[in-house]
Amino acid sequence: MAGGGDAASAIPAEELSRLTDDIIGALKTVYDPEIPADIYELGLIYKIDIDDERNVDVEMTLTAPGCPVAGEMPIWVENAVGSVDGVGQVKVDIVFDPPWTPERMSEEAQVAVGWF
Repeated sequence: MAGGGDAASAIPAEELSRLTDDIIGALKTVYDPEIPADIYELGLIYKIDIDDERNVDVEMTLTAPGCPVAGEMPIWVENAVGSVDGVGQVKVDIVFDPPWTPERMSEEAQVAVGWF
């Protein structure tokens, strides 16, 4: 899910691992206001790409195209990821392909919403 694409990263493996873990931790602080689970466990994060300059591209979706926080959620994600030590610029793209389904949720999220 994270890395600099197919080419080897110029970032040392240990630092890349720390950045990835810290970014995931930051994403877990962002919650969908209508569902009591964070966006990472909900399966809304499709891709995290860290380039050699430590800039981060996040590809994510929403539970529904008409989500009432569609305009705000990318800003929340950008702010959360941008707060990680060592991260450069952050770009968040909302995509709807593939569409989100409840099957993308982790067991943790399923428990949080009472589905497990």
